[in-house]
Parts: sequence; C-alpha cells; structure tokens
Amino acid sequence: MVYSSSYLPLLLFTLFQLIVIQNHLFCKADPTDGFTPISISQGNFEIQKPYDVPVNQRYSFIDGVHKFWVYKTDKPHTTSSQTKPRCEIRITGNDYSSGVRQFEGYFYVPSGSSGVSIMQVFGASPSSTTLMLRVYDGTLYYYREKVIESNIYNRWIRLNVIHDVGASKLKVYINGNLKHEPSGRGGDHHYFKFGVYTQDNESDRMESRWRGIKLFKK
Repeated sequence: MVYSSSYLPLLLFTLFQLIVIQNHLFCKADPTDGFTPISISQGNFEIQKPYDVPVNQRYSFIDGVHKFWVYKTDKPHTTSSQTKPRCEIRITGNDYSSGVRQFEGYFYVPSGSSGVSIMQVFGASPSSTTLMLRVYDGTLYYYREKVIESNIYNRWIRLNVIHDVGASKLKVYINGNLKHEPSGRGGDHHYFKFGVYTQDNESDRMESRWRGIKLFKK
C-alpha cells in the first residue's frame, strides 16, 4: 500500500504514541520517581564503632565502598552503653519528624555474617527503631518477622526504604521491587543508619559493605 506524503507526519506521530504507551506499560516505576534528592557528603556520616578500638580496625572507605565489621566479643560504642557491638554510620544533618523520606544504597553481605542488623530507620515509641533489616543465615528479614530477600550472600543488592511519617507507613524495595509495606512504630524524631549492629544468634564476625548512599524527600 502506498501512502501520500501528506500522511507521513500523522503516521510518525501515531508510531511515537505507540512507543510511549508501550514504554509506560512495560517499564515499571522506580522507587525514587517523584522524589527530590538531598545533598549529602562524607561530612554527614558519623561512625559509631566499639569504643576501645580505632576506626580503621572496624571500618574502611575505599573506592566508594564503605566496609564495616565487628566481632561478637567487641565492646559497645560508648562506655555507658549496654547495647551489643556495632560499627555503623549514623547519617547526620538530615533528621526528620514529618514528611516522606527515602534511603537508597547498595549493600553486600559476605558468607557467614549472621544475626546482624545492616540498616535501620531510627526513632520510634516505645521501641528505638521504626525499621530494622537483619541478616540471618543468608536471608534478609524485616526484624525477624518477615523475609525480605533470600540468598543475599556475596552479591550487590539495591535497597530503597521509604518512610512516610504522616501516614505511618514504610516501603522496602529490593532491586526496584516492592517487598514489604510495614506500618510505622511511632516516634517524632527519625534518622537513617547502615553498617553492622549485632542482634541475636550472631556469628563470630559480622560484615556488610555499602556504596551509592543517597537520600530523597517529598
């Protein structure tokens, strides 16, 4: 069939519309869509580590990768604390009490690390945290209540956590896929943490690595 040249613009426009519709149908939304990036730097990263050892014995930052490790026999992060060993970054300068905030990062947990929290949304009432992601025997859990992702050892995984304070809701994404939507746990002062924080049934040594840390807001 031969079309007049006068129909060519209409045909091209129709083809463009079909491509746009196809992309809309088959390309899933990204967790960060509609969010505004928040500028952060190394200056926003406060390291909490066993009080009796130098930072470089529990943390390194090389080629953009944060590496954290602790032993179950380590001291807490302060002399007055009764908590278990940790080496974590507490993101400062971006505490929040309202609105919608999002954490993004890529994490890697080597084989053998278990009984450890690797990411937290701090602040709740009466508990301390609104969200905690823990590793037990190669599986990532929301606290110890729900499996978020299995077989996480020895691979880089993208994590996005959205916290809507007003709605008291959270969303946890793994590699762009929504995995869990827990309710909030109260509190009026929140911030993000990542690294390693000893929990129950812990391994002798616990480690996590992180890169590409970003924050967003609405």
